[in-house]
Amino acid sequence: MFQGVVGFQASLDDDGLVVATLERSDLRDDVTAYAAQLSGEPQLVLVQFQNTSEPLLFNTSLHGVCYMVGLLVRLGQSWSRPVRTVPVLTKPLPVHRVQVSDYRESPETGVVFQMEPPAGTVFSRVNISFSEAAERRSMLYKDFYKGKTVFKHWLPGVCYRNITFQLISEVTVYQKALVTHMPYPPLNISHKIVHLSRRTLPGETQDVVPPEGAEESQRASRQARDIPLIEEQQQEDRINAVNQTTETRSSRLDPTDPPPADREEEFVNAVVSDYEDSNEPGSAMGLPSEASGLPTKLPPILLELRWQPPRPPTSYDGFNIYISREGNSTETATVDENTHEFFTELTESGTYRVQVATLSSSGDCEARESTADTGFTFYLSPTGELLEELRERPQAVGVRLLDSSTAVVSWAPSSETHIGSLVSVVSTTCLRPSLSQRMESTYCSEENSTSDIISHLTPGAQYRVVVHHTNGPLTSPPSEPVIIDIEPTGVLQLSVYPLSPTALILSWQRPFHVSFRKFVLQTFFFNPVTLTSEWTTYYEISGTASVIASVRVTDLLPAWYYNFRVAMVTWGDPPLSCCDGSTASFITAPEAPHISSVDYAHGVLFVRWTYGELFVDLSHSRMLHWQLLAVGKRGPERSYSVDVTRNVMRASLPLPPGDIYNLTVTACTERSRNTSNPTIIKLEPAAPRSLYAVNATASAVTLLWTEDGVVDHYQVLCRATGTELKTREPQTCSSHVVTVSGLKPSSSYNCTVTSFSYSTASKPAHITISTAAGEIKTLPVGFSQ
Repeated sequence: MFQGVVGFQASLDDDGLVVATLERSDLRDDVTAYAAQLSGEPQLVLVQFQNTSEPLLFNTSLHGVCYMVGLLVRLGQSWSRPVRTVPVLTKPLPVHRVQVSDYRESPETGVVFQMEPPAGTVFSRVNISFSEAAERRSMLYKDFYKGKTVFKHWLPGVCYRNITFQLISEVTVYQKALVTHMPYPPLNISHKIVHLSRRTLPGETQDVVPPEGAEESQRASRQARDIPLIEEQQQEDRINAVNQTTETRSSRLDPTDPPPADREEEFVNAVVSDYEDSNEPGSAMGLPSEASGLPTKLPPILLELRWQPPRPPTSYDGFNIYISREGNSTETATVDENTHEFFTELTESGTYRVQVATLSSSGDCEARESTADTGFTFYLSPTGELLEELRERPQAVGVRLLDSSTAVVSWAPSSETHIGSLVSVVSTTCLRPSLSQRMESTYCSEENSTSDIISHLTPGAQYRVVVHHTNGPLTSPPSEPVIIDIEPTGVLQLSVYPLSPTALILSWQRPFHVSFRKFVLQTFFFNPVTLTSEWTTYYEISGTASVIASVRVTDLLPAWYYNFRVAMVTWGDPPLSCCDGSTASFITAPEAPHISSVDYAHGVLFVRWTYGELFVDLSHSRMLHWQLLAVGKRGPERSYSVDVTRNVMRASLPLPPGDIYNLTVTACTERSRNTSNPTIIKLEPAAPRSLYAVNATASAVTLLWTEDGVVDHYQVLCRATGTELKTREPQTCSSHVVTVSGLKPSSSYNCTVTSFSYSTASKPAHITISTAAGEIKTLPVGFSQ
């Protein structure tokens, strides 16, 4: 197998060795040595060509994989990155030993192959070849687990011979242009702020020792970026770069003096920027003549950065250093891979962000940097005070409600030094209702406070509280958010307004300062179907900005006991509800009964009635009793009533005859009554009772009787017994005593007295009387009904 490109070549010989060969096109005059690098082994293997005309041989430890063979050249004292790379595929080694046994579950068609792959061989399939009778067959098999598989493709009773096993590696070489991987970031990045001594005044001398490695860092930086020296003298001045910088900065004038037109802000190992109007290094960094908008100048401060190389295996050429102040880039520098430190002077106060990234630019791909965040942030005050970035988030944050609108926040002490803390509060429920129905007015957007007391909270709202520690403008990572839920206040003045025995209106008010999603109306009553009592949700009403709400409740049971409560349900997750104390009890009015039959006999009225459905059970009803009421038109008492228990729907009531009565039946509960439609009955008058004849004379007799019921008048008629044909005219009277005159002496008469009421006559009462012969006698004559 041979893989190659124009020039440098790599191949696999018959013995399984990788052969790397140089071609004449690879040789260059500026190269002092050549080497081949083999990647694919646990560690990179680099072998130098001792003779460019002789190939290099590599003995690989893995078989069936793809190796990458790269050509390296030496320029100066170090090896370059691979300038050419050739992939080489190695072959799997042959199988030396295989055990064959019957498959116990199906020995007729299955066998078990157990093989021992050679060490270092990587394969994905096995080509199994065998002779079946006179025909040669083969099959690719991939289900080998730890060298063992069950083969189920043989015919029962057939002899199989010449069984061979060939390991196959399916690794391929994908030629895709410019496939890159990001390098690992540098390790253990550290920084240090050094307050430099006061700059020397003219005529004074002050020696400042440059930080260790400063000269090498600057030299390596310029070499890595291929920046030409501006003057030959600058090579000698690089040794005293820090002294010169310090002396220059120490001559800074008083801030009230006009600033000089040109002032150098030299970075120890930073890159000199090329400006079109620049005639000397650093001239473009000169301050403008106007001093009004300048930031506060700091005392001389030196930033020292140090780091360690990225973890292997990483291919890299150097490091990029990015320094930004208040989000604006102030310096970008590049150093080579052998430089692990960087120094620069900071001249302005503010928040600085420093990032060190690994740079890899070898090969044909574009330069690439490590993407991991290895930067840090710090703040320099106008007085030069350093405030470090806080990396530890606040721990054990808790919120305790003091009342429905105030809470206090607490947290555990931090291991990092910080100046203060910031409490961030935002409502998670404010923006959920529509704008017209919004009830919250605070914390709808995130609000920060340095106080640990949170005030102006809204009952029923849900809040997200986060704590940050602060160092000046620097803040720590946020704490784990704490969610606080405040119970709603509940409703006020829950009132019941009955409409009918089966309907009513519930009305209530809510406090103005509360937030909630909906009202939930629940009822509690005894269910005659399930024979249970429980709270059930009857209706839900969306919360609105209105303070007063009402709902119509229907399908109630008459004469039944109900409890109603209205709860507020919040927008929170999970939602809260309040309150069980907002309840109202009510007994519905009974239905009106219906009088079904009325009978009157012997002075007693018998009444029957019905109520509701035909087979209604009143055992769980709040019905107390029935009241039968009869109101006469002209009777002496006018009103007659009787009460009966709720389970009896009939009653008897003694009533005087002869009157017209308004008859009703009333269903009574402890708080209300409902009366049936009235029934008008007219009772016939009763015949006079205890009819007597007194003071009988020869021509007259006095009749006396007892009045029964309501009578308008009486009609008295006496007829002589015998053959007298002449009929007397009836005599009318309004009292219960009458004297009948014009009778014949010694005669016998049949007299009748009839009661009249509302033009209705009763049955007559009969009596027989006899007149005296010539004397007046008082004789007991008896009476008849």
